[in-house]
Amino acid sequence: MKSNYKEENQQPQKQEFLFDGINYKILLIGIGVIALGFILMSGGGSDDPNVFSEDVFSFRRIRLAPTTVLIGFGITIYSIFKKSK
Repeated sequence: MKSNYKEENQQPQKQEFLFDGINYKILLIGIGVIALGFILMSGGGSDDPNVFSEDVFSFRRIRLAPTTVLIGFGITIYSIFKKSK
């Protein structure tokens, strides 16, 4: 009987999220930037395996794409550490 008594007198607890809405928005932006970086990294291969393609060493794949991925990781880390108000 005591267990029923406890269940009847308990207040329903409000479901709280771990982060605020702005944190989730920033997190999604960071994930989008990471995905953009990996898209920029793709390509550059040759159709013929006997022919070497210099496109692998382009600015986009060597400098821009990895920098974009690192910026995306920074944005997601910021969204995790951002304080709630």
